[in-house]
Amino acid sequence: MANIDLHAAGIDFIYVLLDHYHQFGLDENDLAVILMTDHLLRKGEHLITSDLLSLKMGISSSDIDKILSKLVKNGYLAYETGDEGMVTSLSPLKKKLYQAFERTLAKDRSSLHSEERASALARLYDYFEKRLNRVLSPVENELIGTWLDAGYSEEDIRHALEEALNSRKRSLKAVDRVLRAGRAREDIAKEGYTGISPEWSQDIERTIEIAKTRWIDEDDDDEGE
Repeated sequence: MANIDLHAAGIDFIYVLLDHYHQFGLDENDLAVILMTDHLLRKGEHLITSDLLSLKMGISSSDIDKILSKLVKNGYLAYETGDEGMVTSLSPLKKKLYQAFERTLAKDRSSLHSEERASALARLYDYFEKRLNRVLSPVENELIGTWLDAGYSEEDIRHALEEALNSRKRSLKAVDRVLRAGRAREDIAKEGYTGISPEWSQDIERTIEIAKTRWIDEDDDDEGE
């Protein structure tokens, strides 16, 4: 079985164990045996027995035997054949802990991303409404969200609005064109080509028409483009 090195992955085994042992159905006696086993393995012991553990702990050898059997049965501890003969391994437990840690981290990141996105959207809605001096429609709010999801930063979107306003264009259609043009320039500079179309999305335009959003006359808005 491959050794799972939590330290090499930048994760402290004991920290993760203390944070998750209840989740794994372990009690404090199980935890004590695991911690002592890990300690002895780090000191160079290879085969950790109930007799060896009982010398270091205030738990009887028979009780430790039951705990070791439980750990083996639940897939947290293994006895393997190595260069030194039979050895004790906590790799099964470390692998499970690593997976649990990854799931927790992914969940936290997802939650943080959702909170950051919501905060960014709130700030952008407020900024757009102040600069345009009107209330945004639900479709316009949705469009700003798609910009964030497409990887445009909050700063990129603000700058695009200001560039559109400096060109005397006061619609989100104009802002979208600025963003697309900027992304296309970046792609060409890096890759020599771009798959970004500078044109306004027809699907979005139809959605806005269906939603009967009050838009500034784009025929007047686009004069001189």
